[in-house]
Amino acid sequence: MCVYLNRRGQVIRVGVGSLKQTQIPLQELPRYGAGRLSGIRCITTHMKSEFPNDIVINVMALQRLDVLVVLSLTKSGFTRRGGGATGYVKETYLAHLIPQDAHALITSSYSLQAGTSNIPYPNWSLSPAMSLDVMGKQDFISLVEGLEAEFRREFTAQEVNNNERVIIVGVMTGRISNHSFEDTLAELARLVDTAGGYVLHTMWQKRSLIHPQTVVGEGKVNEIALTAQTLGANLVVFDRDLSPAQVRNLEARIGLRVVDRTEIILDIFAQRAQSGAGKLQVELAQLEYILPRLAGRGEAMSRLGGGIGTRGPGETKLETERRAIKRRIARLQGEVNQLQAHRARLRQRRQHHEVPSVALVGYTNSGKSTLLNTLTNAETYTADQLFATLDPTTRRLSVPHPDRIQTQEILITDTVGFIHELPPSLMDAFRATLEEVTEAEALLHLVDLSHPAWLSHIRAVRDILAQMPITPGPALVAFNKIDCVDSSTLIQAQEEFPLAVFISASEHLGLETLSQGLGQLVNYALMPR
Repeated sequence: MCVYLNRRGQVIRVGVGSLKQTQIPLQELPRYGAGRLSGIRCITTHMKSEFPNDIVINVMALQRLDVLVVLSLTKSGFTRRGGGATGYVKETYLAHLIPQDAHALITSSYSLQAGTSNIPYPNWSLSPAMSLDVMGKQDFISLVEGLEAEFRREFTAQEVNNNERVIIVGVMTGRISNHSFEDTLAELARLVDTAGGYVLHTMWQKRSLIHPQTVVGEGKVNEIALTAQTLGANLVVFDRDLSPAQVRNLEARIGLRVVDRTEIILDIFAQRAQSGAGKLQVELAQLEYILPRLAGRGEAMSRLGGGIGTRGPGETKLETERRAIKRRIARLQGEVNQLQAHRARLRQRRQHHEVPSVALVGYTNSGKSTLLNTLTNAETYTADQLFATLDPTTRRLSVPHPDRIQTQEILITDTVGFIHELPPSLMDAFRATLEEVTEAEALLHLVDLSHPAWLSHIRAVRDILAQMPITPGPALVAFNKIDCVDSSTLIQAQEEFPLAVFISASEHLGLETLSQGLGQLVNYALMPR
């Protein structure tokens, strides 16, 4: 039997079965405490003289119990009284969580090569066996207040300064290399940082197949829940798209909000959108993402509406919400179509004046906006962040003409950065912006050569360009940030891309060679086929 009490000594729950079977579901767990602990203590009986195994301790950690009191009952002392069984308490045990070194936990790393992960399990204290009389004299309130004070000293820094304390979870499947998988997790950490979160810990699991219900296995889900409780995380981010059912199952098991990579990207886009067009496209992408996930937003969405005029068969709140979102999506898609038409008229006007255009494309944070500012003295916002630019910016630029002494005018357009596995909802919502790429006479593909995964970035950009409905024009590859790379990387890039140019937009290196390359590129793109 398990009895749960709050700090006032009031019984809030009684269960019969093992502690794991009778634990309070994490989503239903009340918070009577203002600190790291839940403000709940549990008294449970045990039929063995020794203390239970680690499963019981894990349950205690998941529920953040103030203390766990185990009453060890004698087997031989049972008697029948009034039709019920009565035993005698032989000895008692007291267990509680204790803070760990927060810095050591947060800076712990994972090793893919060794196949291990330094997961921070909760530290706990277990008293020696004591009599029931001694246990009854324990001052639980003073004990818990002391523990909370220790927890505050260990975790105050990240709890006060960061609203979102994140645990990243990666799943390694197929024949992906360790290096590529590490790059994927590192990029997800950058996305979380850009969105305003603070990564406390990174976890991963290698699987042959994704678990259909929880993505990772049952043991790993418990591991994630324990780690989140130990570190004080309030958000879990997975490195892949999650189905609505997977999100529901994970949140029920972990007891925290769970989001996927796409939702993080959408959040960044929502923060970055400044213009009306940008906000329009972000809202459309968010609604298209939310629509299939409405069923997982809780019981409140599935109850019938109440009140005059709503009784009878009617429709559920879930259906009402879905209909409203569909109407809003249809309206936004119409506005995006108008935006497409407006930008098409602008492009026709530029083409009427016979000014060729070049679209500046590349992986996010490759330095496109910095290059545009350097070449044209524009004042586009730049930052060492992912997706710093959402709205396209077009400027005039004079470049050498390959067949003439004088220069020629071109238009160069800065576009939104690409990323590995760009969410389909973003591709659809930003089609008005991406048309700047397909309608340009040529592309300037900028690559951050200082990034360890620069080759993977090139492949990702080319994959996205290949998915566009209209084949883009010819492209010139320009490797940026050459002032931050070693000679071996430069040699490798020169061997694999002999026609590329090498520049540093921030240090104004190689810009003359780039201008000549742009002039030749535009001239080639305009040649009749």
